[in-house]
Amino acid sequence: MFLHFLLHLVEGLFISSGSGIVLNTQKIDKNIELLKGQAWFKQLYEDERYHRLFFVNRRVRKYLQSTIRVKKINSNPKAQQKFLLFLDKEVERSHQT
Repeated sequence: MFLHFLLHLVEGLFISSGSGIVLNTQKIDKNIELLKGQAWFKQLYEDERYHRLFFVNRRVRKYLQSTIRVKKINSNPKAQQKFLLFLDKEVERSHQT
């Protein structure tokens, strides 16, 4: 378990080094699938206001790239609320541009 965590940490350092942060699409998609097992997330995912964010919003995708964060969102109601507030901010930000 610790070795798995350490490998993800090192992978993150290599991915984020350089001019920009490269997102791991496979990891993000896997984490989204994990969350879709929860009814509350499935409703968010299917909601027109949020759906597009999961595909095109870099900040949302970066947020969902963290397996540790996604596991916390999956099991902790406070983390779910924080995630929803984050999504609301991103929806608002996307309407401003």
